[in-house]
Amino acid sequence: QGPDMPLSRLRKAIEESCPHLASSVHIRLKLMAEGELKDMEQFFDDLSDSFTGTEPEVHKTSVVGLFLRHMILAYNKLSFSQVYKLYTALQQYFQNDEKKNGIDESDMELTNTEELEGKMEKEELDVPLREEEISCSGPLSQKQAEYFLSQQASLLKNDETKALTPASLQKELNNLLKFNPDFAEAHYLSYLNSLRVQDVFSSTHSLLHYFDRLILTGAESKSNGDEGYGRSLRYAALNLAALHCRFGHYQQAELALQEAIRIAQESNDHVCLQHCLSWLYILEQKIFDSCVLLEHSVNKSLHFGLPYLASLGIQSLVQQRAFAGKAANKLMDALKDSDLLHWKHSLSELIDISIAQKTAIWRLYGRSTMALQQAQTLLSMNSLEAVNVGVQQNNTESFAVVLCHLAELHAEQGYFAAASEILKHLKERFPPNSQHAQLWMLFDQKIQFERAMNDGRYHIADSLVAGITALNSIEGVYRKAIVLKAQNQMSEAHKLLQKLLIHCQKIKNTEMVISVLLSIAELYWRSSCHTIALPVLLQALALSREYSLQYLASETVLNLAFSQLILGIREQALNILHTAIEPVLAHGAVLDKGCAMFLVAKCQVASAASYTPEKKIEALESAILNLNEAKTYFAKVDCKEQLRDVLYFQARLFHTLGKTQERNKCAMLFRQLHQELPAHGVPLINAFK
Repeated sequence: QGPDMPLSRLRKAIEESCPHLASSVHIRLKLMAEGELKDMEQFFDDLSDSFTGTEPEVHKTSVVGLFLRHMILAYNKLSFSQVYKLYTALQQYFQNDEKKNGIDESDMELTNTEELEGKMEKEELDVPLREEEISCSGPLSQKQAEYFLSQQASLLKNDETKALTPASLQKELNNLLKFNPDFAEAHYLSYLNSLRVQDVFSSTHSLLHYFDRLILTGAESKSNGDEGYGRSLRYAALNLAALHCRFGHYQQAELALQEAIRIAQESNDHVCLQHCLSWLYILEQKIFDSCVLLEHSVNKSLHFGLPYLASLGIQSLVQQRAFAGKAANKLMDALKDSDLLHWKHSLSELIDISIAQKTAIWRLYGRSTMALQQAQTLLSMNSLEAVNVGVQQNNTESFAVVLCHLAELHAEQGYFAAASEILKHLKERFPPNSQHAQLWMLFDQKIQFERAMNDGRYHIADSLVAGITALNSIEGVYRKAIVLKAQNQMSEAHKLLQKLLIHCQKIKNTEMVISVLLSIAELYWRSSCHTIALPVLLQALALSREYSLQYLASETVLNLAFSQLILGIREQALNILHTAIEPVLAHGAVLDKGCAMFLVAKCQVASAASYTPEKKIEALESAILNLNEAKTYFAKVDCKEQLRDVLYFQARLFHTLGKTQERNKCAMLFRQLHQELPAHGVPLINAFK
């Protein structure tokens, strides 16, 4: 199936599986190559005798029997000149190996033992590389070329790391096209290869060539009659629309899609029209939200028996409704129905996408435990698709998404070593030049940013902003504002957050809108404008509840409790804290848990002022226990600034209770941290986070 391998490699392959046969193969080849043409004739005559007799050596219907009969038939069809050409090619094949062995032997005489060992090791290391063999093998037969193309296409889909590098693959494809310029499939693989490196010009060029060759060779017309020509044209327009959409050229994509729809309507091709409708929804989504198109697409796809397209439609509908704030139970029911469709039709890839979608939805709703469960489910699943040995089916976008979420979940809980291992694994699975590498690059930068911010190294965090902005502009701008806020550049941070808020409201990125509102509220606290912060927080709370973003709602309530505490409404602050703290402790990041416990302690101390002496001591001791818990959480993520604040607060409480030894210990630890992280002139206990 593959290209011809050198004789030495062929012998080695035979020796590994059947040692006693290798010498027989070599002897037979030597007899034919060093003998005459009649020796090759005799070989084929002997093959025919293998099927004769009462107990033949090979059965005609066996795998080997079918292969031998196919080979004998092909040989018998050859003209005399073709037989002679085959014989000379066989001689050349054998002599090339002999010459190589002769050179190796002369080298052996000239080199010492150490050099020879080094050379042998190098040869062993070079064994898996097939690029040299392919490029040096000259023109391939049609079947060899088809095998090579199907193998590389399969690897690009399932395990891109095992496919040839983009440059090497393009070199081989150019080599194939040099001998057969009308080989349509080679142009299509060239198109897929260009997409890997985001080369818009080459990918468009190869795609157009593919459909041109498909029409010129008449491959479509043979299988589809008169419809073949039109079918190629409409699918060419549809693929071109998809290509432009991928690169963000929405106007060109719309024009190409209109052309595809027009041709499909003329030909009454309902299948093509359904694909067009799906892409029309994607394009319309860039302009305005339209569920009507998508619902129509799903219904029509089911009607025409297109389960793959129907399922993708359901996935898109669920995603859109998740962003619109629909209840999680309804979305999960819809995904359950689509899962039944997947299992019924064994759509392995869509099962993976569905689980990845569930992971992302639970993360959106702030249920990290459920997200973790879904991520583990996908990672422990076996693929339904039969793939070659050594090919990892799981190198798809779904697995990249799930592993990224898993890395972030571990980082949030303070397991940075585990997160680093997951990211290392992602880098191996999805190298920087692969199409899904941007996912882990963004998560890697975000995790590094959070660590730098926790550690108080704002200059490092600031240097990471450029990388985040290159991968996701909204995330980059938000993090730039966070750095400015931490560096006490309040007016610059406020301007940036206001611009970001307007942009996110325009594109309906509700999750980011709420995060920005919380950051703006924090700016108002730091400027001692607590009354101005309240309407901003109430707006954030209304949005988070409207869109069912439970975790963000809990975080907003904690911020409201802090505002009430500062404004002197202590009892009310403590009451609303108890309603919001449970989701934070159950699903929150370690840093948020620490901030929540610290806030509880502050509220307890503030409320204790009006208590009787006995109750006051009890309340203060309870506050110290909560501060110890907060301290444990902050230490886990190495958040030195928050640790400093907790130690300061604990020292004050121990002093009030008359515990001198504990107070001195906290004071000493506070002093060490305070010298390491100066306060920059900001009051210590004037911020929630």
